[in-house]
Amino acid sequence: MSEVSVFSDHICQLGEGPSYDPTTDALFWFDIVNGQLLEKPVAGGALKIHELGQMASAIAIIDDQRQLIATETGLHVRDVATGTMTLHTPIEADNPLTRSNDSRVHPCGALWTGTMGKTETKGAGSIYWFFKGELRRLFSEITVSNSICFSDDGGLAYYTDTSTGLLMRVDCNPATGLPTGEPKVFVDHRSSKGYVDGSIVDRDGVLWNAVWGGKTVKAYSPDGTLLRSVAMPVTQPSCPAFVGKNADRLAVTSAWKGKDEKQRQLDPQAGMTFLLDIKVNGRFEPRVLIT
Repeated sequence: MSEVSVFSDHICQLGEGPSYDPTTDALFWFDIVNGQLLEKPVAGGALKIHELGQMASAIAIIDDQRQLIATETGLHVRDVATGTMTLHTPIEADNPLTRSNDSRVHPCGALWTGTMGKTETKGAGSIYWFFKGELRRLFSEITVSNSICFSDDGGLAYYTDTSTGLLMRVDCNPATGLPTGEPKVFVDHRSSKGYVDGSIVDRDGVLWNAVWGGKTVKAYSPDGTLLRSVAMPVTQPSCPAFVGKNADRLAVTSAWKGKDEKQRQLDPQAGMTFLLDIKVNGRFEPRVLIT
């Protein structure tokens, strides 16, 4: 039996930002460039497609009634019942050349959220810290913000500028989610196939990374040692998320963006979303604190 199965055969141009809600057993993810939020129960059920009207890339739970969505104009509060989106904190809203990208909630409830150029302009993006209504820029001159994730105790943060091939790690204040030191290289991926895309960290400190263009999901130990590579049926896996009532499986999004018609024929499942039936000691995403 294969370790990898199709969770959703809906094809996204740029599938990204998967996040699991244990209260409703639903996986949420995005087709960024088409402005869609997708929703599907992990235990089985119909796919729902929510049209957002703008590029969006990440979701966090505020409470049972509200979600926080990172979009090309900033952080929006989404009413779960109605789908109404209300701008809460603008981020580069006056810059039509950038959009949101990878984001994740720190265990304390702070959000790290990244931006990038819509055409991947060199150095056009940043990574921000948002906590209880306060916004700070942490890192600038980022080309493609990715791999934002945190250790279970909140003492470590990870991120990358995908264009560099370097996955970074930085010490964090567990109470605030702010960096307390200088970033250091955790994994140097420059000599390997593909690019470091989205990542997530399990309870054992193992970092799971989707390798865009590398057709794999890689797992790294807390010291950066490669533990295993899981072969994917698509060239461009984009981001993993822990799913299920025990957070013991991985869902992985993918994309066909950047491929011509011939390349898409050779990669027919590109843009689908997958389940990895491998043993993971996952955990649920913290809720984000907006006030």
